[in-house]
Amino acid sequence: MPHCELVSPDAWRPLRSQTSARIALGRAGGSLPTSEVLDFRASHAAARCAVWCDFQAEAVAASLASIVGTTVVLSTHARDKREFLLNPDRGRQLSAKSQAMLRELSEKSEQPDLALIVADGLSARAVHDHAEQLVELLWPGFQTHGWRVAPVVVRFGRVALQDKIGELLGARLALTILGERPGLRVPDSLGAYLVHSPRHGNTDANRNCISNIRPAGLPLADAAETILHLLSEADRLAISGVGLKDLRAVSGAAHMTPGADTFRLAAQ
Repeated sequence: MPHCELVSPDAWRPLRSQTSARIALGRAGGSLPTSEVLDFRASHAAARCAVWCDFQAEAVAASLASIVGTTVVLSTHARDKREFLLNPDRGRQLSAKSQAMLRELSEKSEQPDLALIVADGLSARAVHDHAEQLVELLWPGFQTHGWRVAPVVVRFGRVALQDKIGELLGARLALTILGERPGLRVPDSLGAYLVHSPRHGNTDANRNCISNIRPAGLPLADAAETILHLLSEADRLAISGVGLKDLRAVSGAAHMTPGADTFRLAAQ
């Protein structure tokens, strides 16, 4: 009897070594191979787990405090995980108690240059796994710039909170580190969002985002370098968002005009 392969290989299979995407899975009759179906289900379970994972806010705050000093834990209008996921706006609004805490902190402390916010976002696992290491990599850069940093941890928090937090603290810059929406191959990705002049009325166009921060994506050391560069430029030019670009890879000296979306290259 001739040998019969149960799984028909895909012609693109050699490309699988170049990406974590699900490509060239092959076929078993009219369906996917059993191994690929099981792998998909395992990845889906990991993504769900990352979303529903209970955020250990106090433990995260304690670990950050050993690096950046006293770190307060805040809450939003979302009362639990389900409400946080089904009503995104509630994760963008600080609770009245947290607002009062920040006002009191602002009255007692010197005005910070940078509000450092760590929140669960949509993957508490990512924060548990990588946030402490990322902050540890960022901290020497903060000190080099002489920035006074106000660190907070937020349970059930989303990106736009940085505007209210930064505004209440009177910070010139705000940086939010939080868990990104998990993918079917990526349950542990961090995102970092920064804004100059955090205040009510800012939109996503006012922010810069560095995403896919994880060992198998954008390495944490590279992410820290990019974040520090963008924060430094945002502080120097008094802009962020669409007007601020990372031009380090552009050959020649890049020159930016505050408030402009474009740049020009200085003569080499």
